[in-house]
Amino acid sequence: MNKGITRREREVTDINEIIAILDKAKVLHLGLVDGDEPYVVPMNYGYTLQNGKLTVYLHGALTGRKLDLMKVNPKVFFELDCDIVPFEGKTACNYGITYASVMGRGRAAIVEDVQEKIRGLQVLMKTQTGRDFDITEKMAAIVSVIRIDVSDFTAKKRPMG
Repeated sequence: MNKGITRREREVTDINEIIAILDKAKVLHLGLVDGDEPYVVPMNYGYTLQNGKLTVYLHGALTGRKLDLMKVNPKVFFELDCDIVPFEGKTACNYGITYASVMGRGRAAIVEDVQEKIRGLQVLMKTQTGRDFDITEKMAAIVSVIRIDVSDFTAKKRPMG
């Protein structure tokens, strides 16, 4: 394979297809910077997409490595995918995998405002389950909520065939 060549034919630009990927995938791989080393962690997520602006919400423990790294360097990168199906070919080069994915970059912020934490957790639960949940201040107080203000994102899809 040649480095630097992208597969433009796999690019997804239809916003409804992108929303379908965001709705279907359930795990986001969050990339952080730890000094001069990358650090990637899988997380459940929620999102809003309004007027082309993507915002991602994550939750986790009140303390830990992710939060420590975000405080030092809030720049993040993420990837999520779905529709992963391996397929076979007649030769090694014809084997592959189908997928749909979204990747993006932005800045992470640890949410402090209680009402925004509640909203972020509601968005996360809606994305993960398709259902609306009531989140209390007490529930929000025991977790951290991270908001990623996404600066840019792309989507790709490799269907069967």
